[in-house]
Amino acid sequence: MDKRPIGVFDSGLGGLTAASELAELLPGEKIVYLGDSYNMPYGEKSREEIIRMSRADLAFLLSMDVKAVLVACGTATSNALDVLEQESPVPIYGVVEPAVREAVSATENERVGVLATRATIRAGNFERLLHAVAPQLSVTSQACPKFATMVEDGIFEKTDPRVAHAVAEYLPPLREAGVDTIILGCTHYPLLADIISEYMGGGVRLISSGAAAARRLCADLRDADTLSDGACGGTRYFTTGDGGAFARTAALMLRRDISRQLHCIEPFDKGPGRMV
Repeated sequence: MDKRPIGVFDSGLGGLTAASELAELLPGEKIVYLGDSYNMPYGEKSREEIIRMSRADLAFLLSMDVKAVLVACGTATSNALDVLEQESPVPIYGVVEPAVREAVSATENERVGVLATRATIRAGNFERLLHAVAPQLSVTSQACPKFATMVEDGIFEKTDPRVAHAVAEYLPPLREAGVDTIILGCTHYPLLADIISEYMGGGVRLISSGAAAARRLCADLRDADTLSDGACGGTRYFTTGDGGAFARTAALMLRRDISRQLHCIEPFDKGPGRMV
């Protein structure tokens, strides 16, 4: 048994899709969520910048005495996970490998699509691992730079013409390739799942990379007997960005108010994550 909390971080709000899955699977666990909204989007930054920011995210969560960390960000996983794994004293989980395993199990026609940020697509981790696990797969990858920013701004309803326009801009290559399974390689993207499904057709399976990673972490904690006693779970939220904007969009995503559990901290390039 280990009563310490689980740490989760993302470049902003997208990782809430992973944190909420984790909270549902493990209602007795305490979770510390960090959204580095000040530096969002990670997907438009260099590998060196992503590593620097991910190290700062990890350092903050370690200062909260977490027992494991879920990197609920496809960009950070693809560009910095190898560095974090070497430097962290606690287990680190990324979103790429769990999503790949679920996609390989899900596909029937062996045609898989990957939607992710530019930095994730550039890193190529999803495609490499998909081919390593199942060499026969046909993989179509597509960068969707507008998606994460739209979700962060609370723009993800399928009736919004801006959402429809972005989907029509990015998804044609996947539809033309005839994929039957799509990995949502950025944790912001599940908020767009309805319109993606509608555009692609009902037979296409969508794999939430954040939810897949949460399921893997849950299984490993159970196997290692490092869950808490389940007396009182709950999530504390931290952001380096605008707390009001974070709370408003989080309320749209989670369908509940988190403002009382939300804390604003200094951006990491302005200090060591001090409360503000």
